[in-house]
Amino acid sequence: MIKILRYTEYLYLAVAIISIYKIITLWPVSPKDTYIFIFFAVVSIAMFLFRRNYRKRFEKRKRENQK
Repeated sequence: MIKILRYTEYLYLAVAIISIYKIITLWPVSPKDTYIFIFFAVVSIAMFLFRRNYRKRFEKRKRENQK
């Protein structure tokens, strides 16, 4: 379970990196087309941080319950 949570964190980070790349490459051509990628990048980074925080709390609670 913990490994799956860790992989989904990095999946969100990968989506953010791809979105940032698309923003950089599309901005000079058509700034209006980059707004969806800006949205994806912001949401993906927020989800990465949320999932990471959630996983760490889950691991901490699990360690405390094992004692």
